[in-house]
Amino acid sequence: MEINSFEDFKLNRQLLNAVAEAGYEQPTPIQQQAIPLAMAGHDVLGIAQTGTGKTAAYILPLLMKTKYAQGHHPRVLILAPTRELVMQIDKAIAELGKYTDIRHVALYGGIGPKAQIEAVQKGVDILVTTPGRFSDIYGRGEIVVKHLNTLVMDEADKMMDMGFMPQIRKILEVIPVKRQNMLFSATFPTKVEELSYEFLEFPMRVEVTPQASTADRVTQKLYAVPNFRTKINLLAHLLGDETANRVIVFARTKETADNIYKFLARKVIADDRIRVLHANKGQNTRINAMEAFKEGNIRVLVTTDVTARGIDVNEVSHVINFDVPLIYEDYVHRIGRTGRANRTGEAITFMTIAEEYHIAKIEKIIRMEIPRESIPEANLITETPFDEQQEYLREIDNQRKKEDPTFKGAFHEKKNAPTKGHSAPNRGKFSKSPVARGQKTKSGPPRRRRT
Repeated sequence: MEINSFEDFKLNRQLLNAVAEAGYEQPTPIQQQAIPLAMAGHDVLGIAQTGTGKTAAYILPLLMKTKYAQGHHPRVLILAPTRELVMQIDKAIAELGKYTDIRHVALYGGIGPKAQIEAVQKGVDILVTTPGRFSDIYGRGEIVVKHLNTLVMDEADKMMDMGFMPQIRKILEVIPVKRQNMLFSATFPTKVEELSYEFLEFPMRVEVTPQASTADRVTQKLYAVPNFRTKINLLAHLLGDETANRVIVFARTKETADNIYKFLARKVIADDRIRVLHANKGQNTRINAMEAFKEGNIRVLVTTDVTARGIDVNEVSHVINFDVPLIYEDYVHRIGRTGRANRTGEAITFMTIAEEYHIAKIEKIIRMEIPRESIPEANLITETPFDEQQEYLREIDNQRKKEDPTFKGAFHEKKNAPTKGHSAPNRGKFSKSPVARGQKTKSGPPRRRRT
């Protein structure tokens, strides 16, 4: 049967009213395929990129199955990798279950467990939690699991990357064996496949897009940049475009995120229109920043991958990868923050010579070459300090050693030039940089060219 509306799922009137008020008009492909299977009681393996509506694809069947508040202990357990995603799922349950009396509680770290334990003690039907916080509160004897009849694991690939497998296995050991299971993941690497074998029974597989595909409505661009300072200059230039009205800037480390924030707040964007978000920020700070971004009160959110899968904002115009992610699947999740809910968006990535290696790996995963762009103005490009150039060359050496264990290394840290018989490493398109030519730079005297 062809499904064209949520009425076709035979949902109850309470859910249909909530769906209509939430602005959902037509089911997405993942919803069209997964909802009937889940409502029929099948185990479901769903592979779908971010922004495809997969959260509602399992929440609506869960709400139909749970029906109403009953008993004191949870009947549904939803596991997610980060506090941001737990909060997002819990908010979706509140939105879609607003006309039911179903009780749901979100458990996550970053704050003390006292209030969360009290919420569980009052009675709960659906528990949304990170593996770590569940294990903590369960270990205190505050969660009774014998009534659980459904387990959902969301963003399973991220949970594997974050090292949650031991905790997940312990959870699987204590919850009832007889239950319905659903696993959702944006990608399906070997680790997730092995996990699916462990707890799914004859699952119905739903894959609405090729694995690790990128959103069709996202325009991707790649800029080859020589150094950190050029990245900063280019970022400031791109933010001068008024169409970049709601922007997420992803950095690899907390330190880099803080530095980007300080520069932009000082030079480019009013301080009250930009926020920085990473693991060192307190829970209330993170919640307030996310809400301000969703409401459009801030224009730029600078963050690390801690929020790559926890941001559900439909009107993000641009995602800028200041650094290339080292977990390659995270590229898909980062750019999936834009182009959501049938809107278009741009994903822009900056790449140094040391990041070319990682871009090649990402392009292999997404099965396409990211279109290259030229830096729009020459004055944005700065000379590369000697120490920074050396660090890039050192990284390239390590990458070559990783690919070829017999590679002896072309980079010699204690020498300005290789000894006879060693050739200089390939510097790619930046081999004729001012530093390589021995010209004077702001960072010090001319350096001898390595031959």
